[in-house]
Amino acid sequence: MERNSSLWKNLIDEHPVCTIWKQEAEGAIYHLASILFVVGFMGGSGFFGLLYVFSLLGLGFLCSAIWAWVDVCAADIFSWNFILFVICFMRFVHIAYQVRSITFAREFQLLYSSLFQPLGTSLPDFRTIAMSSEVVTLEKEHCYAMQGKTSIDKLSLLVSGRIRVTVDGEFLHYIFPFQFLDSPEWDSLKPTEEGIFQVTLTAETDCRYVSWRRKKLYLLLAQHRYISRLFSVLIGSDIADKLYALNDRVYIGKRYHYDIRLPNFYQMSSPEMSRSALTEHFQNSRRHCDK
Repeated sequence: MERNSSLWKNLIDEHPVCTIWKQEAEGAIYHLASILFVVGFMGGSGFFGLLYVFSLLGLGFLCSAIWAWVDVCAADIFSWNFILFVICFMRFVHIAYQVRSITFAREFQLLYSSLFQPLGTSLPDFRTIAMSSEVVTLEKEHCYAMQGKTSIDKLSLLVSGRIRVTVDGEFLHYIFPFQFLDSPEWDSLKPTEEGIFQVTLTAETDCRYVSWRRKKLYLLLAQHRYISRLFSVLIGSDIADKLYALNDRVYIGKRYHYDIRLPNFYQMSSPEMSRSALTEHFQNSRRHCDK
């Protein structure tokens, strides 16, 4: 206990620089500035995160400047804090102007708030995506693509309406808002390949969609790594949704569900098949694969 007391005395009472410590605490302005600094450094990224950070840091430097002018009466402390306040204020105004200048058409606003913003896409990145696209109207009963005739030269994302997908006149599934119209076709081709649609896409209602030309989109994805990863995730998820939509429509035999993920073992869902039959079927399939 005595040793701890002597250590504290050496640190405080016999400090080589601060020979006399101020007994009373600083005023409320100083503590307010410290609180603003702590809260300000908890800001996130992106435009709105920067606005949050620079607004609170600017207020913190302003409070420190006032504290230096009123309580400390130190011109150097006041000058540095005031300069930092001005820098934060200018950065805040600049970022606010950038956010305000980013405006989109109604279709792009819906697209951003419903699909891209939940994935953490910033406004500048989305503006880059939007600037390389166009909004197209498709009237009711008009075709977006015809089986065996329409070339695959773009990628489109439905914003409003409903699209019917058919093959040889038979219905496959619907495409709803914020789903890609031609994600399987896009994913099936390499950048240097060409192809035609194997399905027909017809508008059941008046539709609006956002479309990217194939070559222009490939150039965009090559230039922006984040946008390339973003489209890869969106297209992959969209294809999975379409496969599950097809899976929900397919039944076998006595209306047992056919799982497209395990086409060789759909019989396992049948209660009439015994465990030994299942085992034999699995072993035969395995031997066939080994060959």
